[in-house]
Amino acid sequence: MALWVTLLCTLIASLLGGLYLLGAFRRRRPNEPPLDKGAIPWVGYLLDFRKDSSEFLKRMQRKHGDIFTVLIGGHYFTFVMDPFCFGAIVKESRSKLDFRTFASKLVLQVFGYKPIEANHSIIHASSTKHLMGDGLTVMTQATMENFHKLMLFDLSSGEEKRVWQEDSLFHYCYNIVFRAGYLALYGTEPHQGADNKEEANEQDRIHSNQVFHEFRKYDRLFPRLAYAVLPPKDKIEAERLKRLFWSILSVKKSWQKDNISGWISDQNHLLAENGVPEYMRDRFMFMLLWASQGNTGPTAFWLLFYLMKHPEAMKAVKEEVDKVARENGQEVKPGSQPINITRDMLNQTPFLDSAVEETLRLVAAPILVRAVLQDTSLKMSSGTEYTLRKGDRLALFPHISVQMNPEIHPEPHEFRYDRFVNPDGTKKDFYKNGKRLKYFNMPWGAGVSICPGRFFATAEIKLFVFLMLSHYDLELVNREEEIPAIDISRWGFGTMQPVRDVRFRYRLRF
Repeated sequence: MALWVTLLCTLIASLLGGLYLLGAFRRRRPNEPPLDKGAIPWVGYLLDFRKDSSEFLKRMQRKHGDIFTVLIGGHYFTFVMDPFCFGAIVKESRSKLDFRTFASKLVLQVFGYKPIEANHSIIHASSTKHLMGDGLTVMTQATMENFHKLMLFDLSSGEEKRVWQEDSLFHYCYNIVFRAGYLALYGTEPHQGADNKEEANEQDRIHSNQVFHEFRKYDRLFPRLAYAVLPPKDKIEAERLKRLFWSILSVKKSWQKDNISGWISDQNHLLAENGVPEYMRDRFMFMLLWASQGNTGPTAFWLLFYLMKHPEAMKAVKEEVDKVARENGQEVKPGSQPINITRDMLNQTPFLDSAVEETLRLVAAPILVRAVLQDTSLKMSSGTEYTLRKGDRLALFPHISVQMNPEIHPEPHEFRYDRFVNPDGTKKDFYKNGKRLKYFNMPWGAGVSICPGRFFATAEIKLFVFLMLSHYDLELVNREEEIPAIDISRWGFGTMQPVRDVRFRYRLRF
C-alpha cells in the first residue's frame, strides 16, 4: 500500500512539475503587462505566430494595447508597441536586457557557428573601420568595379544592344546585387598580367553565379530552419548547404583569392587571435555572407519595382542620378565606358535616399529581441509603469508599431518616394500625438544591436539602382502589374520577399 502511495505521489509531483514547466501555473503579477498564454500549455500562440506574425501581433495589440506578454513555444515574449519606449529599451544596460543571448542560439542553429564573448566587439570594430568612413569609400569602389564586371562588361554601341531584353525582376536584382557584394567582400579570381584579366573576370562571373544559385536554396529554407521546423528531407538539404558554404568560404580557400576585403580578413585574424579554431571561423564567414547579402538584393527588387510602378518617382530619381553624373564630369553615351559612381556621388542623391528609405519602411520587418536578465521597470508614454519579468524575452516589431502606423506615416501602404525628404533636400521629422519621434523607421534595428553593415548595404543598393537608371530604360512587361504579396513566413528576418516574381524588360539608353 505504501508503495502505491509513493508511486502516486511521485506521479502527481511529476505531472505538476511538468505543468509548471509548460507554464500552466504562471499568473500575472502586480504591475506586469497583460498576460495571454493561449489555450495549449507550452505551445501557447506558437502556431498563430508562425502562420502570420504580423496579423497575430495586430490582433494582440487590439486586444491588450501597446504592451502584452504572450506564450510562444515555451517562452514568454513581452511585445512593446509604443515607439516612445524604444529609446529606453535599446539603451538599457546589457546586465538587464541582452540581445546576445537570443542571437547566439539563432546563429548556432542556422549557421553552425558558436559565438565567443568578443564576437560583438570584433564585428563592431571591423565594421566601423571598413564599412563606414574612409573604409566605406574603399568598399564602394570595390563593389562598383564588380557591378561593372557583372552588368556592363559587354557594352556596345551597336543597335543590337538597344533591343529590349526581358527577365524576372526579383531574380535579376537578387542575383546581381548578391554577386557584386560577394566578390567585393570575399575576393576575386587571381590573375597575372592584363592578358589574363578577362579570363579571371569570366571565372568570377561563373563562380559567383554558382554561389548565388546555392545561396538561394539555403535562403528559401532559412525561416523554417530558424524555427526548427524543417521536415527531414529539407533538414538534410540544409546540412548539405551549410557544409558547402563552410567549404566555399573557408579560411584556406580565401588565401587563394585576390582583393579580399579588410572587413573579412580583419575579422578572421581577430577571431584567430581569440582562439577560435579554423573550422569555426569557416562557419563565421557563412554567417557574415548571409548577414551582408541576404537582404540587399530583395530590397533592390522592391525599390526598382516601386519606381517602375510610379512614373513620377522614376522620373524624379532618374533626373537626379543623371544630374549627379553630369555634375561629376560623367556622361553615358554610345561606346562610352560605364560611369564610375563614387561614395561622394552617392551622398548627393536626396530623392534616391528617400526612395530607399521608403522602400525599407514598406518591406523591412525585423523582430528585435532582448533577453530579460533581471526584473526591469519600463515606463510607457501614457505614464503607466510595468515590470518586465526576469527570464522572459522583450521584443519590438517596428513594422507595425512605427513603419505602418498611419499616425506617423499617412497612407502607410502607399509608396511615396519623397516621404522622407523636404523640398529643399533636407530630411523630414516625424511625429506622433504632436511629439517628435526619434524612431520612425527601423529597418536596421537600433541601439547596440543595430546592423553594423547598414551603410555598406545602403551603398550597394544605391550603386545598383544608380547604374540601372543611368545605363538602361526599364519598364514592367505588364504595365498594370499588381504589387505581389509578401511571403509571410519571413516576418522577423529582415526584408520581405515576394511570393511570385515580376517580369520586366530593359535596354541600353544610348
